[in-house]
Amino acid sequence: MTWWSDLVAAEPEFAARVRARFAVRKHGTMATVRRDGSPRISGTEFDFGDDGQLRLGSMAGAVKALDLRRDPRVALHSPTEDAPPDDPSTWDGDAKIAGRAHEEPPGEDGSHRFRIELTEVVLTRVGNPPDHLLIESWHPDRGLQQRTRH
Repeated sequence: MTWWSDLVAAEPEFAARVRARFAVRKHGTMATVRRDGSPRISGTEFDFGDDGQLRLGSMAGAVKALDLRRDPRVALHSPTEDAPPDDPSTWDGDAKIAGRAHEEPPGEDGSHRFRIELTEVVLTRVGNPPDHLLIESWHPDRGLQQRTRH
């Protein structure tokens, strides 16, 4: 299993840039798998803990938590910021994390808590020069890779 701390150890600069994208706002987006196999998109808060773990939570009985209990696959998307229309090259990009949720003991209020095992981390931003996108992806078995899209 691969945790956030493993990415930080392997690629600290990349991990810092990914974390910065998640920190631009309090709420991001997560995708879970519904009982019928279709996707469910939900807002959520992320916690990059001092213990090197990435966690998320939800209120007791929330359907997204029930989804994760049934099928732990999850995708997380950082909050998105638009670049100024007159200078799209200043867009800092967005980050995505795919993985599996591992349930932890509930909070005192009965809330659900999950620790995220990483299967993929992607950072997409405008390249330099700004005529392309730079897509950086990290996988536990392949490490950090870059590709461009024009």
